[in-house]
Amino acid sequence: MEPHPPPGGIGRRAVLLGAAAAAVTAAGCSGTATHRPTATASPSGPAPSGGGLPRTTLWRPSPADIDPAVKLRAVQLIESLGAWPPGGKGVGRARDRVSVLGLPSTLADQAGPLLPDTDEAALQVIEAQYGGILADSGSVLVVCQQWTRSGGGPVTAGGTTVDVRLSAARPRWDVTALHPARPGPAAAALPGEARGVLADSRISLPPAGAADIRSGAVHQSALRAMLDLAGSYRMDISVVRSGHPLDVFGTTRPSDHPLGRAFDVWRINGHAVVDPATSRGLIESFMRDAAAAGSYNVGGPVQLSGGATANQFFSDDTHHDHVHVGFNS
Repeated sequence: MEPHPPPGGIGRRAVLLGAAAAAVTAAGCSGTATHRPTATASPSGPAPSGGGLPRTTLWRPSPADIDPAVKLRAVQLIESLGAWPPGGKGVGRARDRVSVLGLPSTLADQAGPLLPDTDEAALQVIEAQYGGILADSGSVLVVCQQWTRSGGGPVTAGGTTVDVRLSAARPRWDVTALHPARPGPAAAALPGEARGVLADSRISLPPAGAADIRSGAVHQSALRAMLDLAGSYRMDISVVRSGHPLDVFGTTRPSDHPLGRAFDVWRINGHAVVDPATSRGLIESFMRDAAAAGSYNVGGPVQLSGGATANQFFSDDTHHDHVHVGFNS
């Protein structure tokens, strides 16, 4: 089961939504902030072969988010860690960049794949979604692409997902730990469902999610559901297996994600789940179709009735920004 415990506090969602616009404005965001900035290179394609690294844009949360400032804090750290001009490589320089944000410089030691040994790097955050949000702690899953180059040579495209852990503090939340995705090596052979998902243009996968599928560690039940849903929807997947908390945040219950039995969708038919303008009917239809595709545990911003079991559908603060699709086999 993936539902998270209640965040604590009376009317937390109402209070945070009421303060959301002010929080985003104070952070320098516009009320129409784009939820997925666009780099000059395609998310699934190579970076430009000529010239330098692609230009990127700063990611900003939606004012409709549960707590925009928490996501912004996590994203700013990842944007700072994963991009540097020529001469800025190395953990030492990364520690300096972290210190400027008022965070412990030792967080740079946990950056892992965000700090490859290259002369320069550019990073684009694709999406930031909650792995969990409670009154005093949170997990923000920062999904990103990264382009690197050394010695004026060719540009290499990559990326990862980082589980950023935070704790409540004033005036801003503190980052306490980083857990980058580690998908593992590609499998020698893949089942047809995995090959089909990787080839389907209606399924947009982030770098870590695509690597999860290439590793062969994603269950066929999840892969078949992706293909079924792609018959009716275009979907942007944020997280599959790696880069997600091992346990359902705030509990000791194992999450279905690290077991390769779940995936999260942050955008449906080009519409972000967190966006209030996105049709609730579209989200409800997607959630019901996910259940029909075999998911025993479908979570999102809409609490649905019915279902094959009493707990097949759920909604909480963590899932206001994505749809969770989980499987028990």
